[in-house]
Amino acid sequence: MTSTFDAEGCLEVARKYKIDGILTVGTDQPVLTCAKVASDFELPFFLDAETAKAVTHKKVMKNIFKEYEIPSAKYRLLKEGFTEDELRGLKFPLVIKPLDSQGQRGVYKVSSLQEIRNLLPNVLSYSRENEILVEEFYESEEITLSGWVREGIVHILTVTDRLTISNYPHIGICVAHNFPSKHLSANFHEIKELAEKIVKAFKIKNGPIYFQMLIGSDGIKVNEIACRIGGAYEDELIPVITGVDILDMVITHAAGQEIDFSPIEAYNLKKNTNYAAVQMIFTKPGKIGKMTPMHTIMMLPGAIAGKFNYHEGSTVQEIQNATQRVGYMIFQSDSLVDLKKRIAEAFAIMEIRDTQGNNMLLDLLR
Repeated sequence: MTSTFDAEGCLEVARKYKIDGILTVGTDQPVLTCAKVASDFELPFFLDAETAKAVTHKKVMKNIFKEYEIPSAKYRLLKEGFTEDELRGLKFPLVIKPLDSQGQRGVYKVSSLQEIRNLLPNVLSYSRENEILVEEFYESEEITLSGWVREGIVHILTVTDRLTISNYPHIGICVAHNFPSKHLSANFHEIKELAEKIVKAFKIKNGPIYFQMLIGSDGIKVNEIACRIGGAYEDELIPVITGVDILDMVITHAAGQEIDFSPIEAYNLKKNTNYAAVQMIFTKPGKIGKMTPMHTIMMLPGAIAGKFNYHEGSTVQEIQNATQRVGYMIFQSDSLVDLKKRIAEAFAIMEIRDTQGNNMLLDLLR
């Protein structure tokens, strides 16, 4: 077994099996691996290795943000043994992150110098680098932009509200994506211009994009960017509410075939009247003894897709990052009020109990 983070190891596997194509969906770091393997085998991939590194490594990413005046949180890079002076100019609370990880692993909110020192080895344990990113915490709401770049032209498919919770010091744990974003109408032109600026700065020519932005009192700031399909089941959400099968497009390209761009050319985000939500399912820690079958929930009106990542007999840990998602469900409606009603109905019939019969299910948005 070879880690998708290990480009050289994946190259060996690719040589062994004489692969005909390579792709990744919903994951950050394997984007760089795919780019390197594709280059070595002369296979189709949307990015070259240089661009892939820029969109997967936070140090490179932040440097480009700074160079091209793309608004983002103030930051520093720290190594073990750092001095207090290296943080001069930053205000607590701060957020510390690995430079090359994913899924909120090793991401913490800190309120003191000592907390950074205590957590720094843990952050590094999720990284292949010897330094970490430290940036100011921006009090804000988060949006995500999913789209496609064709010959340098940005086609925005969705802008969603990314709802998160904190379990201090863990932050940014996604519990839902709501479409359309409540910020879309008032901020559409700024979001679009910022997306176009990012694409130009990072020299993104083709392929899927997934940008995370923060909206607060100081305006819109870019949190992180990725050149992949989002990891919150956007491959299932986007085709239903936009008519654009973004996953099929990625697979078609990897197979060396021509992509049909007509659905993207015909699509207009501002005319999309759908309401939809990807709702993550979380529980209290414990061993699962009983679960309502997902197919029962999928019989409800408006249900698009759903799946449990854990099963009866699984042990769920305390919420720290995306790996504690017990499952997800996606619902659609023609009104926000009805959408909320449908999600409430799903939670009302869902049961997840531990081996002693105690309720484990959490409804984190109530």
